[in-house]
Formats: sequence, structure tokens, C-alpha cells
Amino acid sequence: MTATLESPVTSVLERRYRKLLLAYPRPYRQAHGDELLDVLMESTDADRTIPPPREVAGLVAGGIRTRVIHLAGGSVWRDGLHLGVTAVAVANLAALVPYAAAIPLWTALSALSVLAVLRGWVWVAIPLTVAVGVKAVAVAGGWQVAELTQVPVYPGLLTGRALFSDSAPVTVTVAYGLVVVGLLAPAPRGGVTRARSWWWWAAIPFLAWDGPAWMIEEHNLPISLSRMGLELALMAAAAVAGYLTRDLRWALGCAFYLAVTVVGVTLLTLPENGVILSSQHLAYGALLALLTAATALLPLRQRRHALD
Repeated sequence: MTATLESPVTSVLERRYRKLLLAYPRPYRQAHGDELLDVLMESTDADRTIPPPREVAGLVAGGIRTRVIHLAGGSVWRDGLHLGVTAVAVANLAALVPYAAAIPLWTALSALSVLAVLRGWVWVAIPLTVAVGVKAVAVAGGWQVAELTQVPVYPGLLTGRALFSDSAPVTVTVAYGLVVVGLLAPAPRGGVTRARSWWWWAAIPFLAWDGPAWMIEEHNLPISLSRMGLELALMAAAAVAGYLTRDLRWALGCAFYLAVTVVGVTLLTLPENGVILSSQHLAYGALLALLTAATALLPLRQRRHALD
């Protein structure tokens, strides 16, 4: 253990090492934190007040790796499906956020459903998702359900398009229906599954913001650059997580999210909806599919190398 009486220089160095150790998950710090701190202090010059850059990089990288490995626990099927459900539920909420001033009740219920999904409260999330989904489908179809809502619903911020202006009722039904199915499929007896990170809330503004768009010319189905950047970054992170853990839960989560996205886009291309996909849509869809495939293939390659 570290000594109780320390010089001011050592004390400053130790405090900075302790801050770096926050990169590791709490259970790891509780089990190995003091031991690791002792090693770091003994291997560093006594007159230093700042950890060497190589150790800083190593601690941060090791902490991230340990956090990822720590997440790869429990049922791969249940956790991977819940990961995909979480991503779609957050995207469904993001679609309503720009219209919160016009439909405050349903936006709030959608936020509560996302909270229930994040905390793993399956049997709370299901009825909330069904209620919001029924209203969303009604708005997409121009019908009145539960309360009188003026349609089309125009935004107050983040986008210039009316709610579900580029969607069909069947598209919205798929988005909410698959969340319910995904929650029911692996639902545990106690109705509680793994809690998710609060960082999922930070994804909502990127998904809700409608511009700038990645389009060479005007198109009635633009691709938001903020959404595209977030999706690519998260899927790339999932591929890295699969590589580090040799675990397929990240692939299952990405595949679920991609399936909902692909089904929705495919339905939008039906002739009666008047939307034709551009080469940019196809290229972006192919890139998402490639990253999803990487999350499945990298863990398999790691496992094969481990057996060699």
C-alpha cells in the first residue's frame, strides 16, 4: 500500500495517477487500484509531478479496454438484442424531440420509455413504447388517436420538416413494433435486464438535428451529417469492442439497428411514397452494412487465432 506520509511532490503525482485510474471501471479499481497505484509510483522518478506521456496513454487505453471487457458479461443474446433495442428507442425519441412544443405529452412519454429501456425495466418500457407508437403511427397516417393533434406537426427546432413527412404509417409501425418485439424476446422473469449508460442521452441531439445534409442536390430524403457521423462512430466503436472482447453481442446490436433502418428505408422507396434512393443513400447503407459485418467477423477471427 502507498505510504501515509508523503512528500508534496509525490502527493501531487499520486493524485494525478488516481485521476487517470478513473478510466477503469469501479469494480476493477476497487480490486486492483491500490496495487496498480503502488507499481506506478515505484516505477516513476520521485521528483516528477506529471506522469510520463507513455504511461498516460497506456492507462487510458487500458482503462477503455477494461471497461469494454467488463461490459461483455452475461447472456450475449439478451444483452446484444437489448443493445439494439436501446439504439432504436433512442432514435425514436430523437425523431419526436424537434416537435416537443407541439406534442409535449407524447415526447415526455417517449423519454420515459427510453429511461425504462436504459434502466432495464422491460415491463415498464413495453406499455410506454406501445402507447407512443400508436400515437406516432396515427400522426404519420393523419389520424386522431388519444387526443386531438393538429397534423401535420411542424417543428420548433432542429429541423425544418413536418413530423413523419418522409415516412409512412407502416414505417413508423416497424420502428416501434420491433422495439416491443426486441424487449419481449429476451425479457427475464423479473422484468429487469442490464442497465445502459447515461451517455445514450447525449446521442439524441445528433440524431434529432436535420442538417447540414449529405446531398449533392436537393432530395426529399436527406441524410443528416450529424446523424451519419454518430452512427458511423458508434458502429466503428462496436467493431473495436468486438475485436477486443471476441464477443458477438455488439454485432447483434448493430444488426438489429441496421435491420430497422433498412426496413424503414426500403418501405420509403415504395412507389406510392414517391421517394427514390440516390447513390449516396445506397453508399451510406453499404457502409453501415460493412461496419455491421465487421462487428461479426472480427470476433470470429480473434477466436480462431486464440485456438491456433
